[in-house]
Amino acid sequence: MADREVKRRLAAILAADVAGYTALMEDDTEGTVAAWQDARDDVVEPAVEVRSGRIVKLTGDGFLVEFPTVQDAVSCAISMQQDLASSSLDFRMGINLGDIIDDGRDIHGEGVNVAARLEGLAEPGSIVISGSVHEQVRNRIEAIYEDMGPQDVKNVSAPVRAYAIKIEATAAPEAEAASGKASVAVLPFTNMSDDTAQDYFADGMTEDLITDLSKISGLFVPARNSSFAFKGQTIDVQEAAKKLKVRHVLEGSVRKAGNKVRINAQLIDGSTGGHIWAERYDGAFDDIFALQDQITSQIVTALEVNLTPSDKAEVGRKPTTSTEAYDLFLKGRSQYYRYEPEFLANAIGLFEQAIAIDPKFAEAYSFLSYGQLTGYAQNFPGYDDLTQSLELAEKAVSLDNMSAIALTRLAWLQCFLQRHEESMVNFEKSLSIEPENAETHAAYGQFLNFYGTPKKALPMIKRAHGIDTFVPPSWRFHLGHSYYLLGRYGEAVALFREAIERAPKFRPSRMYLVCAFAEMGQIEDARDAAKSLLEAWPNFTSGSAVKFFPIRREEDKNRIIDSLSKAGLPKT
Repeated sequence: MADREVKRRLAAILAADVAGYTALMEDDTEGTVAAWQDARDDVVEPAVEVRSGRIVKLTGDGFLVEFPTVQDAVSCAISMQQDLASSSLDFRMGINLGDIIDDGRDIHGEGVNVAARLEGLAEPGSIVISGSVHEQVRNRIEAIYEDMGPQDVKNVSAPVRAYAIKIEATAAPEAEAASGKASVAVLPFTNMSDDTAQDYFADGMTEDLITDLSKISGLFVPARNSSFAFKGQTIDVQEAAKKLKVRHVLEGSVRKAGNKVRINAQLIDGSTGGHIWAERYDGAFDDIFALQDQITSQIVTALEVNLTPSDKAEVGRKPTTSTEAYDLFLKGRSQYYRYEPEFLANAIGLFEQAIAIDPKFAEAYSFLSYGQLTGYAQNFPGYDDLTQSLELAEKAVSLDNMSAIALTRLAWLQCFLQRHEESMVNFEKSLSIEPENAETHAAYGQFLNFYGTPKKALPMIKRAHGIDTFVPPSWRFHLGHSYYLLGRYGEAVALFREAIERAPKFRPSRMYLVCAFAEMGQIEDARDAAKSLLEAWPNFTSGSAVKFFPIRREEDKNRIIDSLSKAGLPKT
């Protein structure tokens, strides 16, 4: 027998098994095997790949995984336990950081042994981690960590400190609220100016405060989609905190008159409705970034959040040196979010003006590029060439290569240009910078759908839905798309219908609804959906549609054409 190379290294190890597997097999062998296969195919393997893990081995009732970091291991375990909640099987998981021996076929050593013993301590559906893992993730991954004290572990001389992770209060926005860790939602600021045209400025302050606070690693902040769901409503702060699953709420108002700015802000305890502080900030518009910094600093101080050096560097970075360019950008961003051709054209013009004033304004380049891509994706007139969009997206990243959103938008553009490998690299870079960015997870997941790997896409898109409470209609389409590709047509239909109800002009939902009905054999429903599709998308043909969408695999294209043909839609 030839000698095999043996390697020794430090690794994060996750060990898992199915609780009560033997009894389950005795009661229902076929059903248990099928449930385990579904869990493996739909949850375990995709989640491990997303987090860069390596499945060392699968057993009849469990699996062993190696990860490059403990953060990857814990995040993956939490994600899997949440997605496995609907399974008939209850998994127990243990995670350890320790020395392993890799013989090329299997891994051994104390690192593996401890992980396996910790898994044995876990309650069904839960996770137990070692003290070494807890030390690295306690300030990075929001969760409830229950100290189990020192535990005697077989074949290990010294007791191992163990911590149980409470799954019901992790990873999604619920985690931050339930954990008692710092969390704050920024509700849309009210425009107190006499001029309603100044609404853009109030919205801009809100969004940029969300962005700045989101850069702080020890703070959870609901994304823009969630906060702006409350715009224009009479808000009960306690109810908003409950819906957004945060402990604190920031609300306020803005008055802008000429070069003068007044911002009133108040930080409220969402559980009691009591004020923590209320302040008024007066200054010139030229000092707007300093005013934003004051608000951010006061929130950080009030919530007793410790800033890391990288946090301080990120929060201190300004988007532009020109307040004139910044004002134009805010106006453009406000127009962009109205998602209509005329407003999109206005937004693009304003972004171009901002860049003319400050040619190093990275965010303006990113929005300009994405605006052009939006016009293309919505089939608006005049947006049929993505060459300039790509150049603009690349420019944005060259100016700020630490912007997760700029990288995400470049990756998304590369997806539409069928530059799949480059797209994947930039999505991964984006997630390495902001692992909990909902927009990145949603876009990357949909890219994986177009790439033809829905099993990998599904946990990514579900993660986006978990991070952002009030998801946009397109994200519901993304999730439906995954289910469609996986043959789960009933679930896909429900999501496509919901996406259409919330965004009637979003054409992909209508097209894939036709396909899902056709795949189910519900031809009359497919034909009814096809009529609605033609009303929303005149001159539609299946051939032009599959060319328009960045679908990689020919079999996926042919499947769509065949389904659309069954509904009576023309190929050319």
